[in-house]
Amino acid sequence: MYYSAHYSSPAGGITIVSDGVNLSGLWLDGQKYFYGTLKEEPTENDNIPVLQSAKDWLDRYFAGMKPGISKLPLAPAGSEFRQEVWKILCEIPYGSVMTYGEIAERLAVKKGLSRMSAQAVGGAVGHNPISIVIPCHRVVGSDGSLTGYAGGIEKKEAFLRLEGVDLSRYHWPKKGRQ
Repeated sequence: MYYSAHYSSPAGGITIVSDGVNLSGLWLDGQKYFYGTLKEEPTENDNIPVLQSAKDWLDRYFAGMKPGISKLPLAPAGSEFRQEVWKILCEIPYGSVMTYGEIAERLAVKKGLSRMSAQAVGGAVGHNPISIVIPCHRVVGSDGSLTGYAGGIEKKEAFLRLEGVDLSRYHWPKKGRQ
């Protein structure tokens, strides 16, 4: 069974989901793949301790306090490949970025492969069910494009700005605002 709670943030509404023990999802209102990894609709229950912990974590994040990812018990549902990508996302430091290609290179080395598809990595990043906490917003295109954020490029840019990333080196994708 899943439980949900709502959080009002400077970036808009957020829905937080837990299996009762772990954080299972965190989606911005209107985000692509909303509830995409859940097997059933959650029951709203604001009294679940991990949901309260997630709200406290978000309070600290939006206050610029750099909360640690390890402070929350995470249990995102996804394939082994997606889990590996999400683990790398958790290693990107606050205020830093990494490219899809760099993540692909790390995975290739880990698996003993000559190369790995950056597009496959992009698919895994885009389907991250625990936005902000698992920092998929910290991934950029190799050309410096702020591309591929399921919550919208405006929010990705706002999160990076909040974290103190120098955005002068980055640009909106040529295909327009996603």
